[in-house]
Amino acid sequence: MPESRRPDAESVRNALPQAERVMAWLAAREEVGRTLRLPLGGLPSERDERLAHMADVLQATAQGLGPKAAAVWAGIPEHLLRQWLENDRDFASAVRAASSLASAHGLEPGARTPAVIRVVLLALSDGMPWGTAAAVAGLSGHRLRQLWRASPTLVALVDLARRARPRGPRTYVPLHRRPRTPGRKPTGQGAGYRLVQRESRDTDRGSRDTDPKT
Repeated sequence: MPESRRPDAESVRNALPQAERVMAWLAAREEVGRTLRLPLGGLPSERDERLAHMADVLQATAQGLGPKAAAVWAGIPEHLLRQWLENDRDFASAVRAASSLASAHGLEPGARTPAVIRVVLLALSDGMPWGTAAAVAGLSGHRLRQLWRASPTLVALVDLARRARPRGPRTYVPLHRRPRTPGRKPTGQGAGYRLVQRESRDTDRGSRDTDPKT
């Protein structure tokens, strides 16, 4: 994306503190979930993790976002979302209901909403190029550039999202399969989803089939 016609530098600097708080909040979503789990004790389950992501998909869909944007919002690969939709009738029905709710209130994919900006920032911070991030959110690259040029806040947010990009290819790994942070000693009550309670086939069918191999 060309860097010409940015808002003036002072206005961007003034917007930076608020933009930093927003990006920190977006980056801390998983940590919040882990922390809220601690008072409950015991181990989280694969089902807990999957349902949390499904709830994120429903929230995104109810705000007028399409499947690609909802997957970015929920932090999961699009192919995993499609597997869930194919294999879980109740979830698929809930997604259709959320989409109908958005349509009933005039929210359609491509509408200019805060949800769209959130998806753009998440996509950029995940390493997507400008045009791809705009398309996933339902915007053209030109339209997103117009918004960028008119808003010091968006410029600050985009700058921060770009700095957060991974250095190499990023692969989705479920929380319960992620290695512990080097040098961090385990704490009580599960140590942040490093251990999980595996669900039986009778109580959680399909969990092994729908999670991607790592």
